[in-house]
Amino acid sequence: MANNANRSCFRMSDKVVVVAGAATGIGRASALRLALEGAAIIAASPAGESAHIDSLVEDVKAAGGKAIGMAFDATDEASVKALVDAAVDKFGGLDAVHANFADLRVIFDDSDILSVSDDVLERTLNVNLKGMVRITRHALPHMIARGGGAMVYTSSTASKIGEPVRPCYAMAKAGINALVRHVASAWGQKGVRANAILPGLVITPEKRSTMPSDLQEQVLAAGRSTRLGEVEDIAAMVALLVSKDGEWVNGQCIAVDGGSTLN
Repeated sequence: MANNANRSCFRMSDKVVVVAGAATGIGRASALRLALEGAAIIAASPAGESAHIDSLVEDVKAAGGKAIGMAFDATDEASVKALVDAAVDKFGGLDAVHANFADLRVIFDDSDILSVSDDVLERTLNVNLKGMVRITRHALPHMIARGGGAMVYTSSTASKIGEPVRPCYAMAKAGINALVRHVASAWGQKGVRANAILPGLVITPEKRSTMPSDLQEQVLAAGRSTRLGEVEDIAAMVALLVSKDGEWVNGQCIAVDGGSTLN
């Protein structure tokens, strides 16, 4: 974070942002980027990831930023409400949410529509879609009270490309895209912006060490970019959409995937 300090323009020095799903990967990079630009961060993930959240908060504070860590359960209404309320109680309000959470374990059982179980369907929708509804429901009143704000959701290119597997995941992500359009249409006149980022294959630090190098090379060779995606690519788009520079972007589902999908 300190190495990038000179790039910070402090676009968000007066912003309070919840990053829900911040422990690793895209969420961690987004929290760091937003803090670098001056935002006060509420970094949250499920209870089992508390060590990662503690480390993130320490990194933010070491660089002179403001952050607190929390555990939350996207399937529990009271837990989601407590997360949003913590932002207001600690920092005086709420300006933005990066809703970045998903259950990526159940995806391994998300086979095809003929064989996938109702349990997998329900779990996927409960976390990946209904959780997004819950955090939106509790965040919007606080944003409206501040004169507006930004909801930034992590969706996926899986929501539109069509795959022979993972139907529950794709349906949940497509639902997020619909939620974006609803929120933008219903509350855009109140100053609320809602957008989704559709990452392609992002090589997280964890994935870089586990994904075979020859597979990485195959993906690169088949793409339209000179390199593979990194978590910082997504974090940069999150920062744009949260900041004043993104004020005229609303109701959009933006693929950040190195040109893997074309609109």
